[in-house]
Amino acid sequence: MVGGGVIGLTSAVVLAEAGYGVRVVARDAAGATTSAVAGGLCWPYRVRPYDEAVRWSLRSLEVLTALAGRPAETGARLVAGTMADGPGAVDGDGLPADGLGAWYAAVPGLRRARAGELPPGCAGGWRARTPLVEMPVQLRYLQRRLVAAGGTVVARPVASLAEAADGVRAVVNCSGLGARELVPDPTVHPVQGQLVIVENPGVEEWFTAADGDSADTTYVLPQPFGLVLGGTAREGAWSRKPDPAVAEAIVARCARFFPEVARARVLAHRVGLRPARPAVRLAAERLPDGTVCVHNYGHGGAGVTVSWGCADEVLRLVRDGLAAS
Repeated sequence: MVGGGVIGLTSAVVLAEAGYGVRVVARDAAGATTSAVAGGLCWPYRVRPYDEAVRWSLRSLEVLTALAGRPAETGARLVAGTMADGPGAVDGDGLPADGLGAWYAAVPGLRRARAGELPPGCAGGWRARTPLVEMPVQLRYLQRRLVAAGGTVVARPVASLAEAADGVRAVVNCSGLGARELVPDPTVHPVQGQLVIVENPGVEEWFTAADGDSADTTYVLPQPFGLVLGGTAREGAWSRKPDPAVAEAIVARCARFFPEVARARVLAHRVGLRPARPAVRLAAERLPDGTVCVHNYGHGGAGVTVSWGCADEVLRLVRDGLAAS
């Protein structure tokens, strides 16, 4: 297994619990990955193809909802919130015509928001109670679960898939943005996300107004460590350094809906690089030496949301590949 973010660790857990010997090799510790700074809302965002993304997301919704029964251990909680209406049209069933209508149709309890449930400045939206994941806690939980199933984690860089294949029957490539050089796959590129952590002035529900095609988004996510304010989606931007002007604009956008955050004390600034691709690559191939290689990367802004669904697919592909060896 190459890659120790949420995609790699979740895939590793599913494989190890199915009885496979698993070794995760990762350049960065889990706490230093993009996954560790993700907002953690279980909702598909900037991920394609849509049909598969919805299927993977619904599986993750099921698993994370179960894990929410142990929030201190797993980092997952069920939190009510509002997804504001986007600029797009609706389909014949009144669902957003953005390719994710099947998600809206399948999420338990999802409904149109009533006027009294909307923050000032929001004309309409959807209400749901969904998993909101504290990602550093979730990553530590996944590592413990992997080790309990007999897996191991090795901290070192991997120069090539051939190197990763040395001495193993199958390689699973969950290298995220690293796949750009490792595969190599030039279609993989960063979508930079900046966010601001502030002291929570009393916001108990999540809120997001995120146009999947916009470079600027608005979201407010109450986490145990503070209120997460976001965000940005800058295509092709590689910098991991927070921009003070961008941070100021993020706070201002969130304050349009929650005026109290304008006065909240800033605790931290964070920047992550989402590993984007025109479509997720979740497929198997044979390396030149015949080793089965399953690729699982390019999840954009939906890593935690699709992680468990993609992990199930990885298990199937590994089984099929080894059976055909």
